[in-house]
Amino acid sequence: MPHYKYQGAQVNCLFKYILFSLNIIFWIAGGGLLAITFWAWNEKGMLNIQSITQIQGFDPVWLVLVVGLLTFYLGLTGCIGALRENICLLKFFSIIIGTIFTLELAAGILAFVFQDWVKQKAQSFIQDHITFYRDDIDLQNIIDAVQKYMQCCGAASPNDWNNNVYFNCSQENSSREKCGVPFSCCLPDPAQNVVNTQCGYDIRSKNKEVKDSLVIYTKGCVQAFEDWIPRNIYLLAGAFLVIAFLQMFSIYLARSLISDIEALKAGWRY
Repeated sequence: MPHYKYQGAQVNCLFKYILFSLNIIFWIAGGGLLAITFWAWNEKGMLNIQSITQIQGFDPVWLVLVVGLLTFYLGLTGCIGALRENICLLKFFSIIIGTIFTLELAAGILAFVFQDWVKQKAQSFIQDHITFYRDDIDLQNIIDAVQKYMQCCGAASPNDWNNNVYFNCSQENSSREKCGVPFSCCLPDPAQNVVNTQCGYDIRSKNKEVKDSLVIYTKGCVQAFEDWIPRNIYLLAGAFLVIAFLQMFSIYLARSLISDIEALKAGWRY
């Protein structure tokens, strides 16, 4: 019976189980995001592919689905690759993580260089999806959350809400929200314990001056985000460094394990 021996080479168990532990967390997180995706679609009554694809505009659940699938698959690959000491899976894992890091870096550089183009595209994206504000509850909640947190209204100004069939000022519009804005555009009133969902009604009508309004936010969300970045630059830089460190550390662990496994295999003899 043959006996396998190796000449001093060993797989670093510390690196192996650190990589395994990190990826088991991402694996579970990816599974959680996938569960949230199907729960959200179920809550919206979309239980088949045909109904999902009929959604107009951007459905935020798709973003959660893509991130969940990527996180789940990478976590699974890293877990099995580390635990089973599989070179192919570890190489695949490190290549995908490296590619994601490169794309993130390239996107950041391009966004900085082409700021005006990015701003224009962001305004167009928000303006287009204001149209579907009432059509998708998830999109509606995200727009409301952004407007309340960033203290803004619309993409460039509150008048962007004229793109929505419920809020536009056309003669044909019979909605009670005509010439108004969503409640998330309204300045908070400390005296009110209950949110006034009608605070933006008629605010853009001809007999009211939105520019000098003390009722709603008049700054567009794109401009508000531009103003937010300098105030939170250290937070953004810290978040980027943490993400970059985790990605580079994962690649380092994977490449170290690959080197150990290859050295171990090279030292095998009968």
